Amino acid sequence: MYLKYKSFYWCLGTTSFRTKNFNKKIEQQLSLLQKFWSLKENIGRDWNETIQLAYYNFLQEVCFISGDAKNKAKDAREKTSGLVALGLIGDNRRLTEVGTELLKLSEENNFAVDNILGLPADSFIYFKQLLKTSLDVEKSVIRPFIVTIYLIEKLGGLSFDEFTYILPLCIDRKTTLQAVANIRLLRKNKITIDDIIFARLMDRENYKLALKYFLAAEPVTEEIISEIGINRKSRSYDKAYFPLYVALHKFYVEKNKNAVHEIFTSLKKLSNTGTLWQKFLFGKNNPAKIKKSPLQYLQSTKFDSADTELKFRREFFATLHIIKAKRSLADYFDLNRRYMKTSDAILFADEKVTLDIIPSHYFAPICENLLDIAFTTSPVLQENYSLEKISDFLAPNESVILRGINQEFSLNLKSLQDASELLERQRYIRLQHLIDSKFTDEQILQILNLIAIREDSEIQKLVTDNADIPTIFEYVLGILWYKVSHRKGKILDYMKLSLDVDLLPKTHAAGGEADIVYEYNQSDFYPAHSLLLEATLADRNNQRRIEMEPVSRHLGNHILRTKNLNSYCVFATNDLNINVVSDFRGRKNQRYYDTANDNNFIDGMKIIPLQIDDLKNIIENHIGYEKLYQIFETAFQAELTPREWRDICIVKKLN
Repeated sequence: MYLKYKSFYWCLGTTSFRTKNFNKKIEQQLSLLQKFWSLKENIGRDWNETIQLAYYNFLQEVCFISGDAKNKAKDAREKTSGLVALGLIGDNRRLTEVGTELLKLSEENNFAVDNILGLPADSFIYFKQLLKTSLDVEKSVIRPFIVTIYLIEKLGGLSFDEFTYILPLCIDRKTTLQAVANIRLLRKNKITIDDIIFARLMDRENYKLALKYFLAAEPVTEEIISEIGINRKSRSYDKAYFPLYVALHKFYVEKNKNAVHEIFTSLKKLSNTGTLWQKFLFGKNNPAKIKKSPLQYLQSTKFDSADTELKFRREFFATLHIIKAKRSLADYFDLNRRYMKTSDAILFADEKVTLDIIPSHYFAPICENLLDIAFTTSPVLQENYSLEKISDFLAPNESVILRGINQEFSLNLKSLQDASELLERQRYIRLQHLIDSKFTDEQILQILNLIAIREDSEIQKLVTDNADIPTIFEYVLGILWYKVSHRKGKILDYMKLSLDVDLLPKTHAAGGEADIVYEYNQSDFYPAHSLLLEATLADRNNQRRIEMEPVSRHLGNHILRTKNLNSYCVFATNDLNINVVSDFRGRKNQRYYDTANDNNFIDGMKIIPLQIDDLKNIIENHIGYEKLYQIFETAFQAELTPREWRDICIVKKLN
């Protein structure tokens, strides 16, 4: 008997494009595709295997990818398939109207808010594209983003587990409505996620046939276990479950307690699901402890009551497929989140998935209408159309959105423009929580230590993998300085970075301004001034070439423009070049001219060079900005050689 695998869930994108720096990589690839097709040898050619191979080689040449794929043409297809799904390029891999518009925003570095929903310009494009994006799941068509919004609105948000294990099971109207009902029961502890997954599987004819076949099989062989596993790649992958089946059967049906050792040993052969099986059978205990005394750590499960052959087989079948399904669904959580976060409409924080304020009140009154288009394809996927052209009911209604905001916050705002203060206040409430949970002093010290030794993957795990490390360093410096300044000032305005809806940094292909410009009002400790924070991870050899001129230029032009001679710059890096220190120190006595009018100039600039160790000392010694300002000002006025100046006036004072 051959049981065919049939997909029962959806996933946005492909694992081959589960890339870090997601926004940046999309923008880069749009630019590279445009360049590739403009090459003389590629003009007018079709997207066939030959040109796919050429595109892969082109990506290698421009260092967009590294290594060698076994099947380069296939890899080229996979690298671009996610962009096709989003409508940014067509099947022929040429940029569409909407892809061209997104590339234009990237090249102009223009991501300002330009829409009623308060989304950055690029995020608004992704938002509209996700509303249109559909997938085929067997014989069903599904728009994942719309179904996600529907569930969030109906249920007041989703937990990460609900987002991971239940949401992707919604592939038509029936399963979507069932998911809403199931989640409500789940929250009342009347059913479990495992119950929901297995019930969904048993709605599929192939799983019904597999269970019937398994219950009737005599004897149960490796071939039968491989067959009822319904592996989508190859039946041979499921042979490893046979030793587990035999060991479990000995223990629970034949009552051979010594078989518990075989159960634990057999789990090592399960390459993809072994960890989940171990957690299910033995809990979260240390494998070394389990190996030594497996019976002691064996958990209570439904296998305990599976005391007949048929009961045991049913339980094995259910557990096998629940664990396989959870393994697959968990594997796609990150990818689904990555795509949806491009819209900047959905928040992923505190293990909960919710809509931001304006998007929430935009969708609330039209929630039921969403199902009218949720299971259809959009005829305008590749066009950069307005919301109302995507579907009539999607036309934004400012008065309706405003009414919803007023009701939620007990306000009487007259326009969305009046709501800007509320929205900013809510962003800062989220920022405070983010700092308290993700950027404590201890966590910032850990991140700085990792930056110093360039453990990039670990840094991105702690912060975000949608930004490169230089951007993360600049962001962390901004958060650090906000804390040093006792969380006063509009740091979200001061940081010249693109932040996502969760207030984490994201990197764009074109890059942005490098400065953080912190504004200080006059106090008892310092005059009114601006502080330019410049961060770089250029090594010693490149610092002079890359940083000396831009840093002094940024500060000089800022002072010329603002006329505030009290403003200065802090330059932060991982490893200072002594000649960079010398150059910055020399700026104290060097005149800086306005190149457009050399009668306009300033006499000297204050630039304070810091290393990561200095930043760590500021945190560890709890030095507030009022004291830092005095340290930096005293250092600026000192008369010492550059090395002595930094060692005595800065490093020693921060220790």
